[in-house]
Amino acid sequence: MRICWSDTETYSEVPITNGTHAYAEKAEVMLWAFAIDDDPVEVWDLTAGSPMPVLLTFALADPGCVFVFHNSHFDRTVLRHCGFDIPAHRVNDTMVKALAHSLPGELYKLCEIFDISVDKAKDKDGRRLVLLFCKPRPAKSNPRRATRATHPAEWAKFVEYARLDVEAMRAVDAKLPTWNCSSSERALWELDQAINDRGFAVDVELARAAIATVQVEQARLADRTQALTGGDVQAATQRDEMLRHITRAYGVALPNMQQSTLERRINDPDLPAALRELLAIRLQASTTSTAKYQTLLRAVSKDARLRGTLQFCGAGRTGRWAGRLFQAQNMSRPTMPSEDIACGIDAVKAGCADLLFDLLLQLLSNCLRGVIVAPPGRKLVCADLANIEGRGLAWLAGEQWKLQAFRDYDAGEGPDLYKMAYAKSFGVPPDEVAKDQRQIGKVQELALGYEGGVGAFVTFAAAYGIDLDAMAEQAFSAIPADILDEARSALEWTKRTDRQTFGLSDLAWMVCDAFKRAWRYGHPATASFWRDLQDAARIAVQNPGRAFDCRRVSLRRDGAWLRVRLPSGRYLCYPGVRLGEGNKLSYMGVNQYTRQWSRLDTYGGKLAENITQAVARDVLADNMPRVEAAGYRIVLSVHDELITEAPDTPEFNAAHLSALMATPPAWAEDLPLAAEGFEAARYRK
Repeated sequence: MRICWSDTETYSEVPITNGTHAYAEKAEVMLWAFAIDDDPVEVWDLTAGSPMPVLLTFALADPGCVFVFHNSHFDRTVLRHCGFDIPAHRVNDTMVKALAHSLPGELYKLCEIFDISVDKAKDKDGRRLVLLFCKPRPAKSNPRRATRATHPAEWAKFVEYARLDVEAMRAVDAKLPTWNCSSSERALWELDQAINDRGFAVDVELARAAIATVQVEQARLADRTQALTGGDVQAATQRDEMLRHITRAYGVALPNMQQSTLERRINDPDLPAALRELLAIRLQASTTSTAKYQTLLRAVSKDARLRGTLQFCGAGRTGRWAGRLFQAQNMSRPTMPSEDIACGIDAVKAGCADLLFDLLLQLLSNCLRGVIVAPPGRKLVCADLANIEGRGLAWLAGEQWKLQAFRDYDAGEGPDLYKMAYAKSFGVPPDEVAKDQRQIGKVQELALGYEGGVGAFVTFAAAYGIDLDAMAEQAFSAIPADILDEARSALEWTKRTDRQTFGLSDLAWMVCDAFKRAWRYGHPATASFWRDLQDAARIAVQNPGRAFDCRRVSLRRDGAWLRVRLPSGRYLCYPGVRLGEGNKLSYMGVNQYTRQWSRLDTYGGKLAENITQAVARDVLADNMPRVEAAGYRIVLSVHDELITEAPDTPEFNAAHLSALMATPPAWAEDLPLAAEGFEAARYRK
């Protein structure tokens, strides 16, 4: 097998921030740097009018020649638009290879990690040259575009920069591990590329109407903010000015402008009505999800489909997909009934939403999922794996009573597990648990399964809109006395040691802590799984080259890496693993807050979370080819949900798709799975 290491330098009037596919529609390839196997790098300058080099011609014509790019989806897409169609099955991607092993995707960061010598001055100058040649110059510049003719000296350096990138990519590839380069992962990546190339249909009319509505409503809210503040604050989005005005005018010192803080204060009957209105305006004006409409319109292709919205193995350690551009993975949860949202979409498109709804920005946030639609003659069929993390964690830990509870529920013979969690905490029968109460049970399961405590409970409660004070008052009397005593002692210790109480009342803190203790007592196999994982990881780090089993996974240190072999055969990778002071386990990774490559601590519960989410990903991935083969064209995945397009005929339906998705993999035949979904012309939650 021959390898053609490749990199392109391109130009487009469309900003790359609009997404690969929008960019590619007006792109041209200026330079194509390539090297065959270990040969020296050549650079084909397409702007010089010279013919394609013979070696590159032969490589394209040879079906056995594999092209290697770094971020191949970009190069492959631009090349296709420029007349060079290289199918995904002939492509390898060093960025994807890095991401699959929990390394950053940026080439320069990989060079730093692997200590690959790259001339820093050339690299810095290369970035300057990219800005010069690969995008339009500022509007008043003359000439408007820099070329080899206008800047010949800089162009010569640009050609050398292109050569340097291929050399760096080839050196990085030699250093990257190959543990997760199996044939099954390879096939999955090719399917991922087909899904990204396919994209999903967009209701462009709704997006445009939503943007117009946002502009009018933001202006109205700004006018009202100025009236309420006497001109001190020009717009409710001005956080610092708003905080200063509230302190000065009302003597109220707010710690921040976070949603949870504002919602608590709005409900304070002692606040002046004008201040409550001001806080409500701030809540509306800071709804960020409405910005997705702008992103969508900038990125959508000419055929009204949005492409390139998924990154294979983009979600760090677990191998899950990450969102790009539209970021479907972090859309806000609906706060309105589905029938109101459907009515709102029609009203927004008709330009009369203000006649039917008071909180227009909240409405538009709720309508966002609705921009994903079925094309003519087809329908959306969607399904979501039900509580896959709860099932996966119980299966990994061997929590047999819970696995049986899932089986009973799936057979229609037992209660919903979220209702059961609530019922145990509040001393009520599961069949009396209402929908909003079930959400509290869901928060318990999500927050506490990975060794989380009060802090984790507060975080999830905020995401699901749960009033912790009201919850605590309702639950307090149902908590066993011994557990409540433990929680009370824990609160006293927390205060005595000046640890964080997350702004909770004593009652709310104790109830959250009591929930944590009751959950752990009720899940002995899971609680011991956290400890066993941590112990196995430490022992593995201290004994390189030996594998140590922990229930259904195996841990082994190889060089600087800790590897966790998953039931599917895939590996979770922890580079730069180390035991520090106090036997604390750490590794190198991308800090989720700073986005920098840095040392991160971990522990048993966090390892359990990584492993469980990786298993959930592998379950979804295992069934994706089966879904495609059955005629459901996958257009998007959102966490554990698949959104597909199918013929608008009865044989394609949500029950069938759910059955396909809930098929246990060969490596997890005893894992109880379930899925549920819907059919619609427009996507919804």
